[in-house]
Amino acid sequence: MARIAVIGAGMGAMAAAARLAVAGHRVAVYERTDTYGGAVGRFERDGFAFDTGPGLLPVPAVYRDLFVKTGKEPLEACVDLVQVDPAARHVFADGTAATLPNASRAGVVSALDEALGAGAGERWGDFLVRAREAWDRTRRPLLEEPLWPDWQVLGEREPYPALRRRRLLRTRTARRLSEVGTWELGDARLTALLESHALAYGLDPGRAPASAAVLPYMEHAFGAWYVRGGIRELARAVYERCVARRVEFAFGSEVVSVTEKDGRATGVELRDGTVAEADFVVGGPPELLERLTGRGDLYAGEAPERRPGALSCGRAVVCLALRGPREAGAVHRTVVHTTDRAGELGHTFGTGVVPPRPTVWVDRPDDPLLRPDDAHESVVVTATVPSLARYDWTAAGAADAFADRMVAAAERAVPDLRERMLWREVRTPLDTERETGAEGGGVPAPALAGEGGALLRPPNSTGVPGLFAVGGWAHPGGGLPHAGMSGALVAGLIVEGPDFRGSQ
Repeated sequence: MARIAVIGAGMGAMAAAARLAVAGHRVAVYERTDTYGGAVGRFERDGFAFDTGPGLLPVPAVYRDLFVKTGKEPLEACVDLVQVDPAARHVFADGTAATLPNASRAGVVSALDEALGAGAGERWGDFLVRAREAWDRTRRPLLEEPLWPDWQVLGEREPYPALRRRRLLRTRTARRLSEVGTWELGDARLTALLESHALAYGLDPGRAPASAAVLPYMEHAFGAWYVRGGIRELARAVYERCVARRVEFAFGSEVVSVTEKDGRATGVELRDGTVAEADFVVGGPPELLERLTGRGDLYAGEAPERRPGALSCGRAVVCLALRGPREAGAVHRTVVHTTDRAGELGHTFGTGVVPPRPTVWVDRPDDPLLRPDDAHESVVVTATVPSLARYDWTAAGAADAFADRMVAAAERAVPDLRERMLWREVRTPLDTERETGAEGGGVPAPALAGEGGALLRPPNSTGVPGLFAVGGWAHPGGGLPHAGMSGALVAGLIVEGPDFRGSQ
């Protein structure tokens, strides 16, 4: 039985802790804040409750596997997991709207044809077939296996089978996601639909590789799922599974360094001077581990280049407490697309001015656990925004001014929104940095192949024996399913050793 110290109680860290405890190890988690879940947060006031992190769970099989492997109770016995249908309603810049059913290719094709005109659905359906091929090519190396030592091969070839496009005397294929939209979809609204999946993860469609096509495919193939009481309930269930497996949690315990002996990790030192000895140390993000070890070369020669521009986006969240019930026929999620896409991308990924109305994701769960009674409604509005590195969220009025723009956009999804509003809570990357420790309040994107490996994440193994990186800033990247797989990979590397190659 090994002693294992886990730094932080995020979703990936807890997933690793539960699996390691079941394998017979003694696991202790040291969390600097007073709660678990990392970015899967919750805000409560006056009988209202809001998810401040992810609002939906894609690929629930990852957490089903976690619960099967760590105990007799399956995931569905620990949370009330429901499939959201329709998956989303999209309101486009020109005022047209399309309501897309969940996990139904024929239904999506029909809905797009009806909303956008004949042929639109077929073009999107054909795109999903190509996106599936990219998914099949990359699923194991990017989600289910530790990052290959020769990770460069994942960046050399673009896995998305782009259509060949002949123009004048040149034959071209799409290398960027934005090119896939422009060249293959043939409709600005379909392009906006495609690009919104990248934007949701903080990826610039003009820079993201074509392999980002796997992001809409994941939602299409595995559906959109919700946990009654909010996604925070998933974090609660994972935490309770850890406790049931005798994982020890120390909240309010900040790790200030990783101790070493003879070049191997031997434990962690806390801010109060306490040293907890361990045979293995698990933590993240990789930049934090570099600080805690004092090693700037923790990944030298082993990790893909980490480009700050690909990791610098955050999220703004506006929690809205509304008087009046949710109207009949309202959908769970509405994506309201910006009326100024060029301006939005310039502001989010460059230095442009703030757009009048950004793209927003409006979540309106029909969930009595989130509201004081049926005469009120709890709504969450989310937008992808620049992190602290490129936008001054501390400036007077900056957060409220951007929230005003988000609410103005959300009015296209929620009737009489301003008249119904009782109060709002605004959260920015400042809150993300404070609560999760993510530098600049950034939110990690999933690892993607192609583009020279620019969107791969550092491996879970490090240059220090006994020290492993877990969570969204390490392989396989950000997102709830990726966090769960990160925990599975780290557990496998510790239990089975460096030859571990993932679940079969």
